[in-house]
Amino acid sequence: QVQLVDSGGGLVQTGGSLRLSCAAPGRHLRDHAIAWFRQGPGKVREFVAALTWTVGLVFYRDSVKGRFTISRDTAKNMVYVQMDSLEPEDRAVYYCAGRSSVVVFRTDTEYQYWGEGTQVTVSS
Repeated sequence: QVQLVDSGGGLVQTGGSLRLSCAAPGRHLRDHAIAWFRQGPGKVREFVAALTWTVGLVFYRDSVKGRFTISRDTAKNMVYVQMDSLEPEDRAVYYCAGRSSVVVFRTDTEYQYWGEGTQVTVSS
């Protein structure tokens, strides 16, 4: 099955910013829900943010509200998450995930397509 390609991770200091990208080669994201999950060291994978492609409805976990912004670019068939005011607690491998449904879920088991993950490290 077609997988997603996530990218954009890196090393930043506390308070810095990163933008992660999610591409879907060979698949149009119409009628999909796209989510970002993350897994920090020694922690379970947790929901970060998601959107519905067609409507553009967005969702966030409480700890990133006001700092992270998920968005889509319909012309490029891409999804992004802009991460500002990063904190050490945000250190994790971030994964882009998709499901062929207009419904968003906050559990990783509901998603069919996954990127390989991109590392975000926040120093201090």
